[in-house]
Amino acid sequence: MIEGLIAELDTLVDTDPGALADSDTILALHRQLARLEAVAARATARWDADTTWAGSGAKSGGAWLAALTHAPRSEMNRRLRLGRCLRHLPHTEQAWLQGAIGAAHVAALATCGTDGLAEQLTLDEPDLVRKAKTMRFSGFQRELDHWRQTHDPDGDHQRFARQVEGRQVHLSQTFQNTWRLDGTLDPIAGSILADTLKRIERDLFEQDCKDAAARLGRDPLVAELARTAAQRRADALVEMAVRARTAPVGGRRPEPLFTVTIGLPKFEQLCELANGTVIPPGSLVPCFTQAWIERVVFEPPSRVIDVGVRRRLFTGADRRAVEVRDRNRCFHDLCDDQIEHIDHIQPAAWGGTTTQHNGRGACAFHNRDRHRHRAPPDG
Repeated sequence: MIEGLIAELDTLVDTDPGALADSDTILALHRQLARLEAVAARATARWDADTTWAGSGAKSGGAWLAALTHAPRSEMNRRLRLGRCLRHLPHTEQAWLQGAIGAAHVAALATCGTDGLAEQLTLDEPDLVRKAKTMRFSGFQRELDHWRQTHDPDGDHQRFARQVEGRQVHLSQTFQNTWRLDGTLDPIAGSILADTLKRIERDLFEQDCKDAAARLGRDPLVAELARTAAQRRADALVEMAVRARTAPVGGRRPEPLFTVTIGLPKFEQLCELANGTVIPPGSLVPCFTQAWIERVVFEPPSRVIDVGVRRRLFTGADRRAVEVRDRNRCFHDLCDDQIEHIDHIQPAAWGGTTTQHNGRGACAFHNRDRHRHRAPPDG
């Protein structure tokens, strides 16, 4: 069998890449690659259990494989772990062997099989695998997080507490007088920092575009901007520090907004940040003394019937309704980015109404792309 596989692969290797470069073939290649990895993981786990490698003097099967394949030992150990996990996940094993899911799905499901959740995972595995086969991976990961939160709330709170306790940042000056920055933040703190950094970086990006347009006399390409994305993020971090130092003493601090959704079945267990990170409900309690609470009431099918008023700065209930309904994700099927614009499905210039039924969230790219390729309605 292996000789036949090698012969078929040799044929593919000798094939001009252009002959394989159509969408159907590319998709098929990746699915068959997943199947082959599943076969390799399952066989490798069985081989490791037989300890036929022990006579070589290797410390473990992973060490033997890493030495003979010249691959990182961590990669070989990962393959062994996934192969072992399949012994307790028959539905996952079948889906992987079919090429319907990949190693990342298997690893995500395996992390749910802890001692406290192993029995529940056995019961729910068919449904979880079905979701893995039909959902985008980011959405599937959130489903798993909600599943774990539902069936192991105490463990979820403990994991979040460990993340908070593990927060740390290092900023040190190197021997060349540059500065090295790295660190780890819990999901809420990280979301606050990332959102603020992104907003300032967007301001810098727009300024770079204006400067380049003035210099070139036309709309610039990204490569023609004065700064790269990484450089803008670095400058945005410095700008964040400058703004903090120039803020008035005793000035008003920004306050987080929590949105409570009522009435839509898929939101019954929902507790996640705007970026999609699932967090335990109890983690929000320390924030309530400095936060606003917003009520959004749904009725099927996904229609917002009431957005509670938040006093002071909050306006735009229709926009907020779309953001909450779409879970802050771009409308495009192939995009996981957060919403930056609300598009009219039927453009306002062509009679479209500014209501939640005619609105959908879009990232900056698909907002621009949609309007570049928009055609007038029939008639």
